[in-house]
Amino acid sequence: MMLWIPVTVAAALVQTLRFMLQKQLKAAGLSSSGAAFSRFVFGAPLAILISGFALSLSDAPAPRPGGGFWSFALVGGLAQIVATHLTVGLLVLRNFAVGIAFTKTETLQVAALSVLLLGESILPAGWLAIGIGLAGVLFLSLRGKGGPLLSRATAHGVLAGGLFGLSAICYRGAALELGDGPAFVRAIVTLACVTSSQTLAMGLWMRLFEPGQLTRVFATWRRTIWVGVTGMLGSLFWFFAFALQNAAYVRALGQIEMVFTLLVSFFVFRERLSLREGLGIGLICASVLMLVLLL
Repeated sequence: MMLWIPVTVAAALVQTLRFMLQKQLKAAGLSSSGAAFSRFVFGAPLAILISGFALSLSDAPAPRPGGGFWSFALVGGLAQIVATHLTVGLLVLRNFAVGIAFTKTETLQVAALSVLLLGESILPAGWLAIGIGLAGVLFLSLRGKGGPLLSRATAHGVLAGGLFGLSAICYRGAALELGDGPAFVRAIVTLACVTSSQTLAMGLWMRLFEPGQLTRVFATWRRTIWVGVTGMLGSLFWFFAFALQNAAYVRALGQIEMVFTLLVSFFVFRERLSLREGLGIGLICASVLMLVLLL
């Protein structure tokens, strides 16, 4: 079995676990910012430790981050912070599995932006995938007869998906800026730099605007630390998978996360999906799989 396959499956599984833990932090009195901050503040030291260990074992010259690297890393880090904040807030607005499905519009938005901003063409089958995905989002948005077509959950999910897409592009760009060294080393060094900058930025923000939440994150460290650990490991697996294989194949296989999410929703949170919501999730998964395999 090619290495990128188990790495991608591991990334999807760990990310599902992290979302589950993050949702439970809301019950501990943490705001969306507090839950998101816990992902970075406890993940950064572990990422730095692993990067130092990887560099000590590598025979290749240590990568030297330059201006291009930091531009990609900082923009990607900011996009991920906002996307994570939106996702945590989304999970309490709608069903857990449906909330995660909203973020899967990431691939659809990247395709549309590539046409609008880069002038790249999309095959007819690609546009069909976009249409199917839009239908899935509409199914998830409809609350019932007479309900509004658009909702706060819709906006949060779509925006979070777009920002997650932007962060992924930036992180890949940052890793490429580090040269041709071992893929794992470039991935973990990028992750260590990104999570450290995210910790500093969010720590300053919360110190100024949510000092009580900053205290609560550390007061409940026995629960919040696991969000940081799973967040760091999930990100590392994604970074490593992209370094090993074409991103389209990784994205396609990564949709197994939806299966994990549904299992968590059913067995852990005892949530039930309506027929309409199940159909919406299925349409979004089908469209994402079509899109990543065709581009």
